[in-house]
Amino acid sequence: MGLYDRNYIQQNTHEEVREHTGMDQSTLGLFIKQTYQLFAASLLAASAGAYVGIGMAKTVSSWYWGFVILEFVFLFGLYAAKRKPGLNIALLFGFTFLTGLTLAPLLSSILGIAGGANIVANAFILTTVAFGGLSVFAMNTKRDFSGMGKILFVTLIVIVVAGLMNIFFHSPILQLAIASISSILFSAFILYDTQNIIKGAYETPIEAAIALYLDFLNLFVSLLQILGIFGSKEE
Repeated sequence: MGLYDRNYIQQNTHEEVREHTGMDQSTLGLFIKQTYQLFAASLLAASAGAYVGIGMAKTVSSWYWGFVILEFVFLFGLYAAKRKPGLNIALLFGFTFLTGLTLAPLLSSILGIAGGANIVANAFILTTVAFGGLSVFAMNTKRDFSGMGKILFVTLIVIVVAGLMNIFFHSPILQLAIASISSILFSAFILYDTQNIIKGAYETPIEAAIALYLDFLNLFVSLLQILGIFGSKEE
């Protein structure tokens, strides 16, 4: 059972889950299991998208904002159809495939520098280790991270605005600062979302899975940018 059968769930969330969501322990355990299965499948869909995108990175780059808009269409559609079996899965995998596709220009630029393949591999390994470690910590600690939502959201808005500004400034220093803060921010989001999942705060496994996927993806992108910036300086 691994991540799905923790004393934390039994001791710390039983009353809260029953009072606020009506979930019993077996239902919550199934919910969490489905969430992580969908999360894993989403990573595979994104990997497929990135693989396809690498072969057409210039085309993706030319139509980048169009693909980003399409991502949001799929994401909003996913939330609207979250309770429609079949359609919600198709939209989930469509969205995650597109995020992998739009990641291709960044991956292509990193792979183009000396040791680029190692940088990508190291960023993925670091992300996986961090995600796993933070998830286990969130499930076992007595500290409550579920109240961090407002400060995390405000920080996210600041990061998004800074990122949009840097489109015009093209500052490597600002980009490094944004990526560094983002890596901390999305590490905190992993703690926050994991605890919300085990407390039954999400209505459907689809919503919980997409929250974890976005945390993983953004942490990976942040680490990839940090390692890529330092890697390019070594050339």
